[in-house]
Amino acid sequence: MHDDERIFSFYGVTTGGSTIMRLFPRWAEYLDLGAVRIDGTDLPIHGDPEIYRARVQRLKDDPCELGALVTTHKIDLYHACRHQFDEVDDLAVLCGETSCLSKRDGRLVAHAKDPISAGQALDGMLPPGYWTRTRGDVLCLGAGGSAIAITLHLLTSRPPEDRPRRIVVVNRSQPRLDALRAIIEQVEPAASLELVCSGDPARNDAIMEGLAPGSLVINATGMGKDTPGSPISDAGRFPRAGVAWELNYRGELDFLHQARAQAAERDLAVHDGWAYFIYGWTAVIEEVFDLRLTPEQHVRLAEIADEVRRT
Repeated sequence: MHDDERIFSFYGVTTGGSTIMRLFPRWAEYLDLGAVRIDGTDLPIHGDPEIYRARVQRLKDDPCELGALVTTHKIDLYHACRHQFDEVDDLAVLCGETSCLSKRDGRLVAHAKDPISAGQALDGMLPPGYWTRTRGDVLCLGAGGSAIAITLHLLTSRPPEDRPRRIVVVNRSQPRLDALRAIIEQVEPAASLELVCSGDPARNDAIMEGLAPGSLVINATGMGKDTPGSPISDAGRFPRAGVAWELNYRGELDFLHQARAQAAERDLAVHDGWAYFIYGWTAVIEEVFDLRLTPEQHVRLAEIADEVRRT
């Protein structure tokens, strides 16, 4: 490494397989970021807090490390390393997670960018008036950082008449559901929010089949990328005229394939996590490199991403 080379870090599970490893150099060239490289760190899911603390301390101590994007470990890393952050933004405090670590004047700052990037991706799928027109529900499978961000966006970003009729969040462990409820009660205590502790695909199928037409079903579990399988079975029926959103864009993507298999029969719109990926990374790049991207730059970055994805 050259003395003047700077490092942009990426904390995930299988970082080497991410398109960002090929994409970031192209983006850095376009944005004229100078001598900087991306460095991936693979961390265990729900790992020992000391592992997260050691990695964050390394970031704090190394002047060449500019900051980091955090994926799967957003909640666990936040709680393990809270005392190591010099500043925490309001969304990170509210959500109890961090997806972005940046440095300002020698101070380490934790940010929650998912409520912004997830909202941008969601608004690209569901135009204004969608919930008013469909009166649909939302089933979010998983209750981690992305699920928190999406739920907050659904409950706060649009007028009350253009929100889902009800939101059902399913997770395999109760503590994450309890944490989600505590967050939502701070911003929308009257929300129609149902929390279900389940790791049983058959039970999840039954919940999905009870959704109204036009409903949104989200795989926010990490299954199909970070862990094998899908939170639903092949027998599960998606809501008619609904929307299926797989938050991942790479991996086995079992949930995505299940949805695509029913797309024609159920008049189902199916989306992967590609737009979410782009919005998430560009939001963190803005923070870490202290930039404010123009609409024209956002368009060009998306075009470059699509070019890299195709190769």
